Amino acid sequence: MKTVIMAGGFGTRIQEISREIASQYKDLFNGNVDIPKPMIPIDGIPVLERELECLVSQGYTDIILTVSYKHEVIEKYFADGSGVSPATGKPFNAHISYFIEEIPLGNAGALYKLFDDLSDEFLLLNADSVFHIDFDRIVQYHINHHSIVTLFTHPNSHPYDSGLIITEPDGSGVVKSWLTKEDSRPQWYDNRVNAGLHVLSKDALSKAAEISHIEIDRIGVADSETGKVYKVDLDRQILKPLCSEGVVYAYDSPEYVKDMGTPDRFYQVERDYRNGTVHAKNLQNKQKAIFLDRDGTINKYIGFLRNINQLELIDSVAEAIARINASGYLVIVVTNQPVIARGEVTTEQLNNIHKKLQTLLGEHGAYIDGLYYCPHHPDKGFEGEIPELKIQCECRKPKPGLVLKAAKDFNIDLIDSWFVGDGKNDVQCGRNAGTHTALYIGSGSDGDHRGDGQLGQEMTVDSLINLCEAIGI
Repeated sequence: MKTVIMAGGFGTRIQEISREIASQYKDLFNGNVDIPKPMIPIDGIPVLERELECLVSQGYTDIILTVSYKHEVIEKYFADGSGVSPATGKPFNAHISYFIEEIPLGNAGALYKLFDDLSDEFLLLNADSVFHIDFDRIVQYHINHHSIVTLFTHPNSHPYDSGLIITEPDGSGVVKSWLTKEDSRPQWYDNRVNAGLHVLSKDALSKAAEISHIEIDRIGVADSETGKVYKVDLDRQILKPLCSEGVVYAYDSPEYVKDMGTPDRFYQVERDYRNGTVHAKNLQNKQKAIFLDRDGTINKYIGFLRNINQLELIDSVAEAIARINASGYLVIVVTNQPVIARGEVTTEQLNNIHKKLQTLLGEHGAYIDGLYYCPHHPDKGFEGEIPELKIQCECRKPKPGLVLKAAKDFNIDLIDSWFVGDGKNDVQCGRNAGTHTALYIGSGSDGDHRGDGQLGQEMTVDSLINLCEAIGI
């Protein structure tokens, strides 16, 4: 499979520090400190080299670099990929070719010029997005869903000013729409942000050309009257138009993908490399998680929550979840929702409640990496109940079915993880799954389910902040 990395950016936002950083490692570039953005060293190794290292280590060795500004710096450093790294002394072990944009073609024009050189399915990556992900997972997802475009999506700490990917409510992963930060958005939404990593089919380029009326023969040609060069924009002319066709899928993952395009973000990424966070988040590695009950642990307990207006976060919970996010632990919500089986809340209504939960957390810089709920209820006799959901299942707490599913989905080491909830079922679920357990008895929790507070938990906490401090995060 071919990998195309778009490495032609000028790097305006980070230009103020690029020369300073390059001067610290000028031996890598034969004394040259005027380097393109993809070559800025992060802890001594250029951004683009770190991306190649991740790809090559997983067998993705056939690389096409689309380059423009200061492209000769990139070509001299990597050549055809058969040499060794000036930074590490290790072989690149890649086959690298180049497409040089002497005239800017937009961030997708080169794809049409390269069309015959592309594999039927190919990776398309941004050179200024620092990543370390399990590429086999997203490629297999793309193949299994017969997708022509798969977007790598993830939650982040600022969804309110990020581009949101809206998917069908049936859980299929099909993308309905793509909202830029300038677009109006619903009051409540899933924290699902496009990360700039893609798997594309060549069919996607052909279909987009039809929908967006892309004049392929005109790409790179200047208009005789205005002098403007005909360009193609990836998001506006290819990806967003295809989102309304039911052929684009979102692949959700908590793995590390961050834009390093501003000074603040650059220094954060550098810290993350130095402390091991970047590599650790790759799902090839075992993850650790904090599993959280919902009602009475994240939002205030009111009994069965049937109305979206009743959902209110417990004080300081967003701060604690943001702290967990920063620690490297995943945040996974596991909740029993018998109101579905009882016919008191529809699946759509529950999804909206969870969108509100994510939106409120996002407003405070916090997010959840996964949410699993059990819709079943074993007891019959409720007016309006849904018979097929009135069953004894394996996912209703205290059974560990949902925890085990999350562990499989995210490659979680349960022994190194915690389950936190405000009731007996939560503690027992954690014990059944093999996690550490903590009972939450803070304000807003469900006191009726705690009994005398001795439920076999390892720890009792009166806030999630208290939990963070107790386990050292």
